Amino acid sequence: MATIKEIAEKANVSISTVSRVLNNDQTITVMEETRKRIIQVAKELNYITRKKNVTSVQPKKESVNIGLLMGCNQEDEFDDPYFVSIRKGIEEQCIRKNMKISKFIRLKNRTDDQSLEELDGLIVVGYRNTDKIEELYKHSKNIVFVDSESPGYDCVISDLKEASDKVMNHLYQLGHKKIGYIGGPVNDPEMQPNIDNDVDEWNVRKQVYESFMKDKGLFNQDDLYIDQWGTSRGYRVMKEIIEKGDIPTAFFIGSDPMAIGAMRALNEAGKRIPKDVAIISVDGIEVSNFVNPPLSTVKIYTEQMGITAVNLLQERIEGRKIPLKVVVPTDLIVRESCGGKT
Repeated sequence: MATIKEIAEKANVSISTVSRVLNNDQTITVMEETRKRIIQVAKELNYITRKKNVTSVQPKKESVNIGLLMGCNQEDEFDDPYFVSIRKGIEEQCIRKNMKISKFIRLKNRTDDQSLEELDGLIVVGYRNTDKIEELYKHSKNIVFVDSESPGYDCVISDLKEASDKVMNHLYQLGHKKIGYIGGPVNDPEMQPNIDNDVDEWNVRKQVYESFMKDKGLFNQDDLYIDQWGTSRGYRVMKEIIEKGDIPTAFFIGSDPMAIGAMRALNEAGKRIPKDVAIISVDGIEVSNFVNPPLSTVKIYTEQMGITAVNLLQERIEGRKIPLKVVVPTDLIVRESCGGKT
């Protein structure tokens, strides 16, 4: 007699999906093509003919078991709520979709040896070493990368190029010609971009800044500052800039936490924001509206990125084979820190 496991293997879906379809579970969201394929395979293996009463059984609300792999550590999340918001979107959507996060692993400096083979799929946040992920999870392509791209896999990214273009154009339209950039590096080998990927999502803000300034004939290497991400580092870098003198009239800062630190340094030095120095950053975290003055920023819809990742993974588990790339748009929020309106 055929088993649900045999049907799942032949239909290329999870065991839980087969069980819920054959038990006529009305709460499952599954593509009609997948549903028909499962029923056809069951017929071919004589499962339905031997289990004639299967459709009369009460629906089983089995949860799908997935793994959540985070590229950041707890210190990173404390310094910048960006990844916390993505994780919140994932966790809340998993509850709505009856998907259980059975494994939670922080990949940065990982030393444990947890097995992932029994999982129906993975969501990987802020980590782009595909070889390492494939080594951990060999038996399936049910993987969604969030905040990075990996050829052959689903991914969800924000449109950081669009966000950076908005910042630079807005500052230039306000009349600024000497614009500085403060951001963080990609100094972790595990976070480097894939060789086959033409777009370095982690450095795109810096790349857009450089390209824009060079196109306008305004680029000055001395106005580009790269340090570690975080509020304290933004504070330290801005203090060094103030001490050096010849301060740009505006700054594009790579994250809200770095910008908040930089603004404190400017306030301590008696520099008026935005009259002396205009500031725009990227993230759109809640606290950006409560600093003095309120911070102009590009809103990244991090929670929606997490929700979308769960939806994509569900489709993969249910049988979709074509990898999809979802680019979530951004919104420029103009507040007092840059002066001027959109």
